[in-house]
Amino acid sequence: MAKSGYFPEEEIYTLRKINSRLQGHPDHIRFPFMETSSGSLGQGLSIAQGMALAAKLDQKKYKTYCLLGDGEIQEGQVWETAMSAPKFQLDNLIAIIDANKGQIDGHTREVMDLSPLKKKWEDFNWDVQEINGHDLGEILTALDKAKLEQKKPHMIIANTIKGKGVSFMEDNIEWHGVAPTPEQRDKAIEELRKS
Repeated sequence: MAKSGYFPEEEIYTLRKINSRLQGHPDHIRFPFMETSSGSLGQGLSIAQGMALAAKLDQKKYKTYCLLGDGEIQEGQVWETAMSAPKFQLDNLIAIIDANKGQIDGHTREVMDLSPLKKKWEDFNWDVQEINGHDLGEILTALDKAKLEQKKPHMIIANTIKGKGVSFMEDNIEWHGVAPTPEQRDKAIEELRKS
């Protein structure tokens, strides 16, 4: 696992532990990459829209980025933003859906089918790209393309596999929101290092 100034290697052992930066839902005070905390699903896109609209009103050039889960977008508040962001021509709003097709209650197709996901966002007048969310090159290319679009908000649907690269977690819904035991953690880290 790569080391960085943001995540000392020992911090990976604090996943889902209280008072950890990796406790579960991110806390913007402890996690330096975020401007807001999360927790209640569906609120992030509305908050991002507010930030993007404020930038437009203040004539600022920054972009606002929002990460969503595909189970999360079943929340009604997300679809209110889906309707209103194009109205305000928020081309400075870039959202990414981690489309791993799973949530705590099961596969999204069984809980609340989202298909056809790309068409839904296009019908709301978003600029939509669908990519392999495991391919860093595709992610960077999609982000660069989104920065060029004018007059529309951007949605990047990043198709992923939950738990990819860990034999006992891959595409296994039972691992949604569950921290591994120390032994499972060590096995997962070993498998990821080899991949």
